[in-house]
Amino acid sequence: MPKQKRRRTRAPASQPRRRRKKQPISLINVGAQVAVANAVTMGLFNSNLGDFLTGRRDGVYRAGSDGAARLTLPELLGAGSIALGGNYGSNPSASYDGLAATLKTNLTKNGAMMAAQVIGIPLITRFAKKALAKSLIRPTNKVMRTVGITSATGVKL
Repeated sequence: MPKQKRRRTRAPASQPRRRRKKQPISLINVGAQVAVANAVTMGLFNSNLGDFLTGRRDGVYRAGSDGAARLTLPELLGAGSIALGGNYGSNPSASYDGLAATLKTNLTKNGAMMAAQVIGIPLITRFAKKALAKSLIRPTNKVMRTVGITSATGVKL
């Protein structure tokens, strides 16, 4: 019996992809995300977000100078004269053994506040956006659109 040739079936034509209009960046959502990031850095590293990223304290660059529970990113990365991994625990009165012990101490001290902020900030933001949408947010976005801010830059309130 001769072999039968297989028929090639044509794949069904798929529908063309729909292009979505690029959503503008919401300044309210960006603010909420920055606030949550600040809460996490305060909880884990005992330093606000700006100081954590820059290594500054009270406007002066002091990454790793305190030798205690306050950690910064330059300190952890070994920027400048600081050894890689930071200067935490070098203060004998602080009695920190290393990064894990320092993080545990900070989390024990600041964990409840950090958890409340990480959960509460997005909820409050969502509630505020709904409550203020008609009276404040929509009219402001409309004015921004007429001026040309939203369409050109992709920013909204």
